[in-house]
Amino acid sequence: MNRYRFLFSNTVLFFISSFSSKFLVFLLMPIYTAVLTPAENSDVSLMMQTANLLIPLVSLGISNSIIRFGLDDKYSKRTVFTTGVFTLGAGYLILIALFPLLNRVEFIHKYIWMLYLYLLMSCSRTLVQQFVRAKTYTKLYAFDGILATVNTLILVCVFLLKFHWGAMGYIAAIIGADFLSVIFLSVISSAWRYFDISKLNKAVAKEMLSYCLPLIPASIAWWITNVSDRYLVAYFCGDTVNGIYDISYKLPSIINVFATIFLEAWQISAVKESGEKHTSRFFTNVFKAYQSIVFIGGAGIILLAKPLIALLADDAYFEAWTFVPVLIMATIFACFSTFMTSIYMVEKRGGLNLATMTAGAVTNIVLNLLLIPKLGAQGAALATFASYVVVFGLRAINTRKFININISPLHMLLNTGLMGAMTVIMLKNIQHWAVYCVIITLIIIILSVRPLLIFAKQLLKGLMNRKRGKA
Repeated sequence: MNRYRFLFSNTVLFFISSFSSKFLVFLLMPIYTAVLTPAENSDVSLMMQTANLLIPLVSLGISNSIIRFGLDDKYSKRTVFTTGVFTLGAGYLILIALFPLLNRVEFIHKYIWMLYLYLLMSCSRTLVQQFVRAKTYTKLYAFDGILATVNTLILVCVFLLKFHWGAMGYIAAIIGADFLSVIFLSVISSAWRYFDISKLNKAVAKEMLSYCLPLIPASIAWWITNVSDRYLVAYFCGDTVNGIYDISYKLPSIINVFATIFLEAWQISAVKESGEKHTSRFFTNVFKAYQSIVFIGGAGIILLAKPLIALLADDAYFEAWTFVPVLIMATIFACFSTFMTSIYMVEKRGGLNLATMTAGAVTNIVLNLLLIPKLGAQGAALATFASYVVVFGLRAINTRKFININISPLHMLLNTGLMGAMTVIMLKNIQHWAVYCVIITLIIIILSVRPLLIFAKQLLKGLMNRKRGKA
């Protein structure tokens, strides 16, 4: 199959799977911002982010190995899956042993049992999902995404609107939806049949753990870069400001939705294309098209930040729009950084992944401590932007020795400058700001068209070849 068509078809299937669940965030915003106060939303956010920090520790990062080794035909699927289940089980036993320590953390204490259930269900679902992806059951993966979205929406409405469980009800709804997803995927994919103790292989387990264990501190460093600002904003500015700041992340997550969907498909193509002819050219063409889409989407969201926040959130959260433009730019460079991670994945270079994310995490914490006391939550947004620029810059440089991607630095710098100009114009509320921002958005679109046309041409070529093959 043509490499562009293969990537496109997988992207479409993962879009069907993920878009509904990612879009659920926006469907639920009017519900939980009306039910939960900013302070309560801050509690939920901090607990969920704490769970995201613990997930790679509890699972020992094994889901990364499930997809990487599961896609490689030289490894037994039963060996890979069984190793994954045993590793997750061992990690969860360690978590149970840490219960007395975690129970002493103030903002976790009242949700401690929910946290444990959330971690178990989230890690289990991710493991089974990655195995389904490794088996290339993309249609099943796609359907599960839709089913999980429907289940979450129903449970949120029941727990928040009918039973009035508040913050605990929101978390319980996610746990319930994950549980149903685990059952569904395990039964339909027959994943449970791949659990075979006799297939455990010490050499393969060692290789899988050698690959995924360095990714644990890398995940923690990524978490620090992406989330630590929420804790520091809460500390310096209070829970109400942090609750508003947390809502501002919902719009940048629109970009993350599409980027994550694409990158799920891209990981499969990246592994399959490694070592093939013209790999660098293929990676370059894909990255340029990806970069163009992300910049266009980012400019559009910045332009619509005010009306989107007004539409999706309660009036008490309207101030959140002021943080959106800088967080959009941060998210764009986070997306670029994640794309480069695919090269580390292909080359099994977890150490470089860790080193670059550590640099970003250190940058983020230092700048947060310097800027938040002076600029408030806006300082946190600026720190996040700067840290992702650092991570991407390092990865763009050190991945060249593996796969030489032309990142089009001039195009990237120009688009970033234009988006920075939009940010200043909006925040200073310059007269006729909307007109200026529309013009800048159009310029960004014009600058980004050519890479998209090149990618479309290659995709069309693949589709035409397929038709000729059938003729």
